[in-house]
Amino acid sequence: MSAISVPAVSTARDALLRLAMRADAIIVGIVGVVLLAAAGWAADITGLPRAVELGVGVFSVVYGVVVLALAALDQVRPGGIAVVIANLACTAIAAAVLLTGMFGLTGVGTAAVIVTGLYTLVMAELQYIGVRRLTA
Repeated sequence: MSAISVPAVSTARDALLRLAMRADAIIVGIVGVVLLAAAGWAADITGLPRAVELGVGVFSVVYGVVVLALAALDQVRPGGIAVVIANLACTAIAAAVLLTGMFGLTGVGTAAVIVTGLYTLVMAELQYIGVRRLTA
């Protein structure tokens, strides 16, 4: 008889980081697909230009694919650190959009940018906790 051995996908120490990265990748990827499919409609209700909606959609789909790949690596810590930084950057961008008033956001647009900033901040925190567990 032969046995097939498969390496563990995650260990107890990296499980939170991998889960947070995968959840982030799937959620952001799905939002990206929706934005690409409905960029004109989203632009109308948010006040953001259609080009911005399309750009965010493309970025979101690519981000989702890349983060899923990073979560599958044996050494997940470097990718986890990069994803924490990316999420913090997105939080800063959302804050800058709100504070500068660079777009004529509607009420829905303002709410969407706030929710986006809070989402990326919460994901960064979960992923940071996951990274810290690897060094503990």
